[in-house]
Amino acid sequence: MIVDGVTVRAFGGGEATGPSPVDRRKKGTKHTLMVDRRGMPLAIRTAGANASDHRQILPVVLDFPRVKGTPGRPKELPDDLYADRGYDSEATRALLRWLGIEPHIPKQRAPHGSGLGKVRWVVERTIAWLKGLRRLRVRYDRLGVIIDAWTTLAANVICFRILHHDAM
Repeated sequence: MIVDGVTVRAFGGGEATGPSPVDRRKKGTKHTLMVDRRGMPLAIRTAGANASDHRQILPVVLDFPRVKGTPGRPKELPDDLYADRGYDSEATRALLRWLGIEPHIPKQRAPHGSGLGKVRWVVERTIAWLKGLRRLRVRYDRLGVIIDAWTTLAANVICFRILHHDAM
């Protein structure tokens, strides 16, 4: 599974907003997204724009849906987790390993060229599709329930597009 986040402006403020660290402290929202290797969204969490990435990764991992596959018990957690340098934290790595998940997170000041881009591009593509839906590119709704409904609908649209493309 691959995790990444995206920050969007929230003009009206509202629930799950905070000062954006990249947009002159204007109000914003951060969507943290977990996808599979095809880019299919598995979990989306919404928080204020000032929420730290390494604190958002565990709620997303715990939202991992039960996946049926080979005979036996359904998977409850992923085997591997790929993320970028924003999620770098020894405490996060230790907790993921304790849960039985192998973290693939590069160190903050490590040189580039780790090869994770060959795996992580699908989450970047899914984020681009997510921001292609106008209601999620800029946030106008104030209630957190409405934002959750829009992110769920966007995930369903993306899943439909992926499945429809694979069926052709």
